[in-house]
Amino acid sequence: MPDNDLTRELTIASEAARAAGAIQMQLYERLERVDFKSEKDVVTEADRLSEEVILETIGRAFPDDGFLAEESGESGAWGAAADRLWVIDPLDGTVNYANGIPFFAVSVGLVIGGEPVLGVVLDPARGELFSAASGGGAYLDGRPVHCADKERIVDTVVHLGLPGSGFARQTTDFRHTVRIVRSMGSATLGMTYLANGRFDAYVQYQGLSTWDICAAGVIALEGGAIVTSHLGNHWFDIGMPSKSIGIVAATPRHHQVFLRLLAG
Repeated sequence: MPDNDLTRELTIASEAARAAGAIQMQLYERLERVDFKSEKDVVTEADRLSEEVILETIGRAFPDDGFLAEESGESGAWGAAADRLWVIDPLDGTVNYANGIPFFAVSVGLVIGGEPVLGVVLDPARGELFSAASGGGAYLDGRPVHCADKERIVDTVVHLGLPGSGFARQTTDFRHTVRIVRSMGSATLGMTYLANGRFDAYVQYQGLSTWDICAAGVIALEGGAIVTSHLGNHWFDIGMPSKSIGIVAATPRHHQVFLRLLAG
C-alpha cells in the first residue's frame, strides 16, 4: 500500500484516463481536422475532447484541486506552492496518433506539496493501464510489475532522444554500448515502459514538459528504476518551463553509466 492512502485518487485518475482513451479510439484514423501548434507539434479534436473529459471527471471528484494541463494551461492554486495539483497530458504522442501510428498515451499525475505522488498512464491502442502511488509499487492492469535487471549493459534496450546536432558522439556511444536504441514518439509511454522491463532506460536531453514526465516518473520509480534529470539531480520541478526538461531514467545497475554516456 502507498505511504498515503490515495486509493480514491487512483480510481478517479484511472476512470478519467479510460474515458479519454475511449474517445481517442473512437476517433482513431477518423480525424477530420489536425491543427499545427508549431513546426513539430500538432493538436487534434481528440486532444481537446480527451482533456475535457479528464478535467470533468477529476473536477467532479476533487473540486478544490488545481490542474496543469497541456492544452488548457493551469487553473486554481498551481505552482511550487500548490498543495494538490493534477498534471495532465490528454494525448502524448499526438503526431503518432494523427498519422495512425499506435504508440500514444493518456497521462494523469498528481502532485502534492510539490512532489509527484501518483501516476496513471493508459495505452489506448493496447488497452493497457499502468498505475502507481508513492510507496505502493507499480502496476499494469492491476498486476505488480518491476523493471528489468539485465547484468550486461550490452543487452539493454534504450529509448533515446538527443538533439539532431551537437550530440553525434553521444549518439554513437549509446549505439555502441547498448543492444539497440529506439525513439518511439511518446515520452510518457517510453518512460512508463521502464516499469515492466520493455525498456531498460529512457534518456532524453531536454525538450520535455512537466506533463510528459509527471505520471510516468512515478510509475518508473515505483517499478524500481532510478529517475533523475539529465544532469543527475532531482527529476521534478513544477516551475520548469515547457520543453526544458531532460531525463535519465534507468535500472539501478546501469543508471550512472547512462548519465556518463549522455555527458560525453
